[in-house]
Amino acid sequence: MLLQDLLASPELRLALLTGDERLDREIEGVLITDLPDPRRYLSGGELVLTGLMWRQSPADSARFVQALAEAGVAALGAGDARLGMVPDDLVDACRAHGLPLFEVPVEVSFGAVTELVARRAAAAQAGDLRGALGRHRRIVAAVAEGAGLGELFALVEAELGVTAAVVSACGTVVAGALPEERAVRLARDYLAAVRLPVVVDRGGPFTLFAVDRSHRAAGWALVCRGEVDAEIGYELAACVAMERTRAEEGRRVERRLAEQLIALACAGGDLAELSARLRTCGIDPAEPYAVVTVTASRPGATDGPDPALLGGQVTEELLDRRVVAAAGADASVALVPLRDGTLWGDRDALAALLRARTAVLAAGLPGIRVSAGVSGALTGPQAIRGGVDEAGHARRMAEARGGGVVTSDEIYTHALLLATVPGDVRSSFAGRLLGPLFDYDRRHGAELVRTLGAFLDCTGSWNACAERLHVHVNTVRYRIRRVEELTGKDLSSMADRVDLFLALRAG
Repeated sequence: MLLQDLLASPELRLALLTGDERLDREIEGVLITDLPDPRRYLSGGELVLTGLMWRQSPADSARFVQALAEAGVAALGAGDARLGMVPDDLVDACRAHGLPLFEVPVEVSFGAVTELVARRAAAAQAGDLRGALGRHRRIVAAVAEGAGLGELFALVEAELGVTAAVVSACGTVVAGALPEERAVRLARDYLAAVRLPVVVDRGGPFTLFAVDRSHRAAGWALVCRGEVDAEIGYELAACVAMERTRAEEGRRVERRLAEQLIALACAGGDLAELSARLRTCGIDPAEPYAVVTVTASRPGATDGPDPALLGGQVTEELLDRRVVAAAGADASVALVPLRDGTLWGDRDALAALLRARTAVLAAGLPGIRVSAGVSGALTGPQAIRGGVDEAGHARRMAEARGGGVVTSDEIYTHALLLATVPGDVRSSFAGRLLGPLFDYDRRHGAELVRTLGAFLDCTGSWNACAERLHVHVNTVRYRIRRVEELTGKDLSSMADRVDLFLALRAG
């Protein structure tokens, strides 16, 4: 309530004595007091009402008004009941400090003044509530009518003054405007947060809300600039989740078409039909594309891919939701067009992008292991089957390494053979050959396994191995003899060297 509105109330008959140039001050509360120094009870913006019981001499007025001015009160109302008037020394003190002063007639109680201020405050709050409800209805109506996230955020900024964006778990900007580096940092904050919402400082405060309850590796974070009220944030996050659900409905059809294409290609389907289906999936048969396969695992999941994350959402988030991922037998599969002028104009750019984004997930969720395989650049429907196999071999190599991204260029080595061998077979092979060496190292604090690896990397050169390990060459000779005794292998034999080399890589 403004001071001028209070003075204009005819039922109170308040008389302004000084401060007519400050009538636009807002009254934020009322304090009735006769303490000579009430500063401890003031926070600023109050209307102070006093019966002048504190005044024993004219000098008291200056001290009392100075205390009110320092506390930042809005105005002072003085009652006539004790003195029958407002003393001139009080008027002079208020004028000197620029504090509005009005006289409360003896027949008007302080309670009547307080009640009027309270009624006006309640009416203003009701108006604010009606305005908030109106804004809420406009925002929800916009979402229900199909407004995209860009339109939604423009409306929220206009109605609520809140600047917002949506960031995926791998650091991509889904909607809104954020620099790439800041989006990546906010994604890591979202992944690392124990509870949401959370306020973080990234060149200024940002409040993060979870958009949905899906696993965080495939989730979205609502990012609001500044410290935003939780109720507003939850409401906006719900609107974003509604829009995501609507988009997911449309993508389900696209995923089914992609699954049918890949299944038909792997079954050796007719090329004409495959070409038609490839066009339906948004790829011209003459343009290059790459096959990407992805798996994700998390703590508590059984060995192998985590079924909860195989629906393709992680893959689609890694690829900016510009492609759909089909559910394969043991991984999600996506055909990614390689077009000039896009984020991935060629296969190497695509692989680099995937590495950067899987690194964000790995840093934010240490328990999550994302493994991706990328085929070479392919053309035409007849290449789909080979591309799926190629990307699958690369992905299995990535899984054997503990996660990451592997391209087809890396698999045409012994690693390809290892990637196609079941994990339990690899472990058994490595354990049978190297188990005695690991046992010996544990019992004696030796370094037979490390020495064997260095010896093979140095192509059997005693001196080069000794130099790499910073030991005497005779130490290397002794250790290698011990390796031969424990494994039953002869390291002068190429076949035995290959066995031990593969055992090290398989383990």
